[in-house]
Amino acid sequence: MEMNWQEILFSFFGGLGIFLFSIKYMGDALQKAAGDKLRDILDRFTTNPFMGVLVGIIVTILIQSSSGTTVIVVGLVSAGFMTLRQAIGVIMGANIGTTVTAFIIGLDVGAYSLPIMAVGAFMIFFFKKNKIQNIGQVIFGFGGLFFGMETMSGAMKPLRELPAFIDMTVNLSEMPILGVAVGTIFTLIVQSSSGTIAILQGLYAEGLVTLDAALPVLFGDNIGTTITAVLAALGTSVAARRAAAVHVLFNVIGSVLFLILLVPFTAYVTWLGTTFGLEPKMEIAFAHGTFNVANTIIQFPLIGLWAYLVTKVIPGEEVTIEFKPKHLDIHFIEQSPSIALGQAKEEILRMGQYSVQGLQETYEYLKTKSSKNAQTGYQLEDAINNLDSKITDYLVLISAESISAADSTRHTMLMETVRDIERIGDHFENIIELIDYQVNNRVNITEDAMEDLREMFTLTIATVQKALDALDTTSHELAREVAEQEDLIDKMERKFRKKHILRLNEGACSAQAGIVFVDIVSNLERIGDHSVNIAEAILGNRA
Repeated sequence: MEMNWQEILFSFFGGLGIFLFSIKYMGDALQKAAGDKLRDILDRFTTNPFMGVLVGIIVTILIQSSSGTTVIVVGLVSAGFMTLRQAIGVIMGANIGTTVTAFIIGLDVGAYSLPIMAVGAFMIFFFKKNKIQNIGQVIFGFGGLFFGMETMSGAMKPLRELPAFIDMTVNLSEMPILGVAVGTIFTLIVQSSSGTIAILQGLYAEGLVTLDAALPVLFGDNIGTTITAVLAALGTSVAARRAAAVHVLFNVIGSVLFLILLVPFTAYVTWLGTTFGLEPKMEIAFAHGTFNVANTIIQFPLIGLWAYLVTKVIPGEEVTIEFKPKHLDIHFIEQSPSIALGQAKEEILRMGQYSVQGLQETYEYLKTKSSKNAQTGYQLEDAINNLDSKITDYLVLISAESISAADSTRHTMLMETVRDIERIGDHFENIIELIDYQVNNRVNITEDAMEDLREMFTLTIATVQKALDALDTTSHELAREVAEQEDLIDKMERKFRKKHILRLNEGACSAQAGIVFVDIVSNLERIGDHSVNIAEAILGNRA
């Protein structure tokens, strides 16, 4: 029988595309249905490695991607939200959570995939409520999984007659290490272990590979999925790179261990299938689940050792942006509201330093166009937003207590200062987005304009720092200097706008460059306004 390669390849890759899209679509809908609070869940409940495993399982089931969970974890470790030991637990849990997709595929509902998709599409297009639309997306994605799977399986059926394919499966059976390599490489290409395991389930269900050939490929799939976390960790903090290294270590050690135990493990999976009358796809699902659960149980006691090992292998200082507040002790609020206000002030000063660092990173990004500076700037803005929320909640609790008139004045000043610092964060984030636009659209800013921006950035950063120093020392002299410098920033903005119009009239710069320049200058002027607000609060109130 002659092979129709075009039909085979088109059906296979089309089915794979539908499958991968459906996983992503379903995962995004589940994430939206969960309220998009995954980072808060990870931050709040990963108090120890065991809880980390449970949270890793739950979050991965919600977003249908162990790689997605691991990338979030890498970001949280980089941001100082999570310790390396906590992260290792979540990574282990993510590996267990991802097996749920294989169990879903193991259900024999392929014949109903199109009606399921029709129900999902009906809910998406004929209902206006977001909640119903999210459920519709989940259902549509669920049906799409099976439709893609059926399409791939149908495409692979003719391969049973191909001698070269039969020889390959024999080689995989005789050389397990080759199977591991195939699984690893294919998952690196597809960027989804769920996708490659689905293909493996299809091959095994069609009788195209034997169990002893399929299991090493399964192990390789688990190694290949670690590349996403490795890519996410490149160029980030030392702590994030260590978390990614643990992910690789965990899966490689597990695969080596199970390769050594391949014969008894194969016998175990065969026994499961025979005893419980499992479908071939479900046999692979149980093999995948057993591998990850057993691997986690075996390596869980070694979390401390792995953390120590990767710290030695990847040396360096853990420079992290700590999102969590350091000074807000809830016990001071009832015992001594006055001390609690002092604690809030310390945290506000720390938040203020993040705003200065954010401005410095923004200016570096303008000069160097290095994405690392932009990434740090965005992280600092996230940290400012988080501290804004925590400090405001703390100050609200203080206001419920009986405080003196002087403390009431201090309280009002601190509430206003928090708001101003948060707005400074918003403005430097706006500038980063403008520079993103400049980079993406290859907008060229003239040397003259860059010199103007250098002058204004320097003065603005110095003004914000001086406002924070005035807050720290309650110095009226420094506060007055801030007001004077802010007046200079206002004059500078007017002067630079006029210079920009002249450059535009002379044809020295493009309209796009002009928009970027004017908007950056405008944001810096607004940052100056918020600095002087802090200074005026000090001049009006003796803290």
